[in-house]
Amino acid sequence: MTTNIVHLNTDKGQPSQVAFNRQELSLILNVYGQMVSNGDWKDYAMDFLKDKSVFSIYRKASEHALYKIEKVPALRNKQGQFAVIAPGGLILKRGHDLKNVLRVFDKQRFKVSR
Repeated sequence: MTTNIVHLNTDKGQPSQVAFNRQELSLILNVYGQMVSNGDWKDYAMDFLKDKSVFSIYRKASEHALYKIEKVPALRNKQGQFAVIAPGGLILKRGHDLKNVLRVFDKQRFKVSR
């Protein structure tokens, strides 16, 4: 699986899409795997857009996303490029370090309601 291939727009030298690199995707999939093994999450989707990358998490494939993990490089020097977003757009955690941002899903800090 190659997740960090980025096509360059030859006009401006800018990436035409944003993607998670291997290390970032590994961190996300570790958390995802733990929640799947607990029976809390069932499916996911990844979107690679021009301005951001989104990892959406679902309880069932037919439902709306429970959470979105976003990478927005434009916010790298501001609030942090990583965020965990709940339904309705509530930002649960934002920061520069993805590992710290994903701690919002730790058992002690976060409980999934069924």
